[in-house]
Amino acid sequence: MSDPSPFPSGGGPGGGTVKKPWGWENRFAVTEKYLGKVIHINAGEMLSLQYHRQKDETLLVTKGAMDLQLEDDRGNLQTHRLTPGMARRIVPGRKHRMIGVEACEFFEVSSPEIDDVVRLEDKYGREGTSTA
Repeated sequence: MSDPSPFPSGGGPGGGTVKKPWGWENRFAVTEKYLGKVIHINAGEMLSLQYHRQKDETLLVTKGAMDLQLEDDRGNLQTHRLTPGMARRIVPGRKHRMIGVEACEFFEVSSPEIDDVVRLEDKYGREGTSTA
C-alpha cells in the first residue's frame, strides 16, 4: 500500500510521515525550539483524550471539519467545530481530543516536546502511554 500522505515518508529535517491508527502526521519541522506537523484525521476517527505537561500547541485547520473537545477553566470538556481557516491554542495541562467529523487536515505548531502526551482515553488501547 502506498503512503496516503502527500509528503515523503522518510528522512528530511522533520522526519517524514508517521502512520497513526486514526490517519497520519507529517513532522515537517523538528527543532530544539519548535515542532511543526501536518495532521490528517480520517472521517469518524479520533485522537486520544490527552493533555501535555509542557507542550504548548496551536492548530490551524486547512481541510475538512473536526470537533475539538477542549477542557474549559472549570474542567468541563467543550466541543468546538473547526473548519478551514479556524485556529485554536491548547495550553499545557488542558485536556483535549480531536475528532474527524469528515476527513480533515490541520497544521499543528508547538513547543518541541514531541513525546509529551498523557493519554486518558484512547479507542486504540494506548491509554497512559507517552510515545509518539
